[in-house]
Amino acid sequence: MHVPDGFINAPTSAVAGVVAAGAIAVSLRGARRELDERTAPLAGLVAAFIFAVQMLNFPVAAGTSGHLLGGALAAILVGPCTGALCLSVVLLMQGILFADGGLTALGVNITDMSVVGVGVAYLVFRGLVKLLPRTRRSITTASFVAALVSVPAAALAFTAFYAIGGTTDVPIGKVATAMVGVHVLIGVGEAVITALTVGAVVAVRPDLVHGARDLRRPLKLRVGGEFVDVPAAEAPAPAPRTSHRTLLLGGLATSLVLAGVVSFYASASPDGLEKVAEDKGFAESAEEHHNADSPLADYGVKDVDNARISGGLAGVIGVGVTVVAGSAVFWAVRRRRTDATDGVSPTSTSV
Repeated sequence: MHVPDGFINAPTSAVAGVVAAGAIAVSLRGARRELDERTAPLAGLVAAFIFAVQMLNFPVAAGTSGHLLGGALAAILVGPCTGALCLSVVLLMQGILFADGGLTALGVNITDMSVVGVGVAYLVFRGLVKLLPRTRRSITTASFVAALVSVPAAALAFTAFYAIGGTTDVPIGKVATAMVGVHVLIGVGEAVITALTVGAVVAVRPDLVHGARDLRRPLKLRVGGEFVDVPAAEAPAPAPRTSHRTLLLGGLATSLVLAGVVSFYASASPDGLEKVAEDKGFAESAEEHHNADSPLADYGVKDVDNARISGGLAGVIGVGVTVVAGSAVFWAVRRRRTDATDGVSPTSTSV
């Protein structure tokens, strides 16, 4: 789904860049409400985990592969605004360091995956959570469906971009049919990964999962023959099964293993967008990446001949850079919220 330079013309890419910049600005403001001292480091880890899992292309059908987009996963774990920032950080790192996704197409990619992917996923998730019983199984089920729907939605968003500013004259109806068809299959893989990850975190630390914040039921006491809610401040919180630090370290270790070791076994087949571009005749419009000579281009370390070591080192570096960059962004957002709160003083009146 990473759109290269050359697929979309300059005016459309520029407009998408403005839309993406506006979405990031809105997300920065919204993330202040979603983040606290516990979830800010979790958001940095979510960005790094998505980077790692995106290296794991899995086969889907007919010589085509897919990988996690991560919109649903990020939105459910840390909130839609913070999730959009997570995806934006990942896309920025991939475009600058690894020559994955065009630089002039960065606005298209952010709008497609960070705005449409995250937005659709979270809307579907919240709608299902309101309908389903308030249980952990419902959170996992809603995560599965939200992820499944978000991938073809992002595919349709790309098709819309191509209909407006595609640089090759191809039948848009055929492009839309092919994009949705293959990305429904990719969406199944996305749904499985998202549901398993969200389910694992909810099982050990539901208090840290943004999408599970409604799970906790108010404590009831019988007063005068009637049941009343205990105030939230007095209701005992369930003891977490895993410490915050253990969760973060375990998640970071998992990300490093996935990017540094498991990624070597990822499918080498073209992903959904590449396959559709080849089949429909617009693959040749892709331009060489501006950072094609980057030391980490194509997820390998330059001058390291061993493919396993080269790819593993690139993956580890990518996870490290992403978690540092993401954590810096989210701590800065959290600090601004704290500073704004500290600057508010109660209004006093005198007679």
